Amino acid sequence: MDFTLTEEQSQIREMVRSLARKEFAPGAAEVDESARFPEENIRKLAELGLMGMLFPAEYGGSETGAVAYSLALSEIASGCASTAVILAVSSMVGETIWRFGNEEQRNRYLPALASATDGIGAFALTEPEAGSDAQAISTTAVRDGDSFVLNGNKVFITNGDRAAVTIVMAVTGKGDRKEISAFLVEGGAKGLTVGKPERKMGLKGSATVSLALEDCRVPDKAMLGSPGEGFRIAMSALDGGRIGIAAQAVGIARAALDSAAAYAKERKQFGQPISEFQAIQFMLADSATEVDASWLLICRAAYRKERGQPFGREASMAKVFATEAGNRACHKAVQILGGYGYIRDYPLERHLRDIKVATIYEGTSEIQRIVVARDLLGRHGA
Repeated sequence: MDFTLTEEQSQIREMVRSLARKEFAPGAAEVDESARFPEENIRKLAELGLMGMLFPAEYGGSETGAVAYSLALSEIASGCASTAVILAVSSMVGETIWRFGNEEQRNRYLPALASATDGIGAFALTEPEAGSDAQAISTTAVRDGDSFVLNGNKVFITNGDRAAVTIVMAVTGKGDRKEISAFLVEGGAKGLTVGKPERKMGLKGSATVSLALEDCRVPDKAMLGSPGEGFRIAMSALDGGRIGIAAQAVGIARAALDSAAAYAKERKQFGQPISEFQAIQFMLADSATEVDASWLLICRAAYRKERGQPFGREASMAKVFATEAGNRACHKAVQILGGYGYIRDYPLERHLRDIKVATIYEGTSEIQRIVVARDLLGRHGA
């Protein structure tokens, strides 16, 4: 078994690590404090080809693969978690259009997403009454001539206020099982209203908004994939997205761990650095072990994805373990800093706020356990 990164993967990691530490991290506190979209960070990522890592060069991307993408996302999250989630959602949208879109859709949207000049990508599945139960969505798309008319409400939509294109899931037919289809809705479309950004605990540089669709008319060519394929498209997108969320969690946790270790070596109590106390050493050791184990789960899922192998269970395992381990690591890091970990002069309180949502969005920890259990029981004939 070889855990060695390829030369390209190593180069990407080192490039992004330098970028995150030198350019993103110094401004992360200001982005958080002002809840400001980190436009300069996204522009830099686009210039370096990092906004299109999951689709081919012929559409403006770089197609570096899921492992390199996870490496980059983790490093970005360690510098500015808000920047990381903006990239992650837009990348998920781009990859989904590449996988399920036709040539016209790919050529229309992918170069724009890679350059981020006219906006980024958003993914609209969740509704006020449909969260973990995605099949409970009530947004409708009714055919009218050569168009579809969309009506409904979506909530908790990352990038929704700056989206060049949003993948919207809507009900196109009803029977024993709802027929759900996916649509590409462009920013500024008539009938699409963007709500005000939510006031959040963390990831404040990444806007989360509601979307109202009121007689929003889109051409029939705006359908992504085939009629009734929307639910499969959504679940496929989320499988890949969960690897990204896990990578973000590892990046945030590593930043917290590094801060705690550095502080422990400097802070003195009872005549010696607190790093000499076994209680502190155990907290650091447990966090380091869990973060490394998380990364191995991420690599396995990403590796399988790159090779076209089934990876849904592996992605769920990576997400539930990495996000929960990351939360524990951030809690322990704050505890090591004591009072200093609780004030905004140090980055740890931001890391703790930023990482909390990782166990919630793109499938809660509880949903990930259901995915893993169903796969496990299914393989054993239960």
